[in-house]
Amino acid sequence: MTRGLWAKKIGMTQIFKNDKVVPVTIMDTSNWFITQIKTQANDGYDAIQVACVRDRYAGVAFDNEWLKSPKKYFVKINEIKTTETNNLEVGASADFSTSFPEGTAVDIMGVSKGAGFQGVVKRHNFRGGAASHGDQTGRKPGGMSFMRSRGRVIKGKKLPGHMGVERVTMKNLEIVKIDTDSKVMFVKGSLPGKSGSFVFVKAVDTNR
Repeated sequence: MTRGLWAKKIGMTQIFKNDKVVPVTIMDTSNWFITQIKTQANDGYDAIQVACVRDRYAGVAFDNEWLKSPKKYFVKINEIKTTETNNLEVGASADFSTSFPEGTAVDIMGVSKGAGFQGVVKRHNFRGGAASHGDQTGRKPGGMSFMRSRGRVIKGKKLPGHMGVERVTMKNLEIVKIDTDSKVMFVKGSLPGKSGSFVFVKAVDTNR
């Protein structure tokens, strides 16, 4: 059994469930193939390597020639740990959405959107200076440190800098619906990253 699956984020919408509107994020789990199988005997651990084909090859049957030029045919290649590899083979469709029934709680990891270089108000939610009585602080970060230790800036000081493009994990999200025909998964809530980015879905660890 695999410990998760890779999917492509499509976007957000809303669906009705039990006469209530539920905001959901749509994920596409199709067009993934097994490109390599790693075993305990040969590699020291059990895992499978999966790859998502580029849009121009979507819907085309898998060809072993693709493995010779992976960058040409695949847009993303990643490994997924598994507990067994006996029933798996290279070239098979990596459709593991059936192992996550509706109502399952999952953790989803992705890379957040990039926001470029930002100041402390947007990056760290600083309030900024007063808007009256001659205050000139504006949106500046304020004092850097104090007079001790020769005026050094304290490590971890919140300052302007690059914002976003960080690994984010959304925990305990519910799988609301799975369309087995189109291999689309609907998850309650929002996910990190922009539309078209890849996310990793795994079942919630009950031992944590």
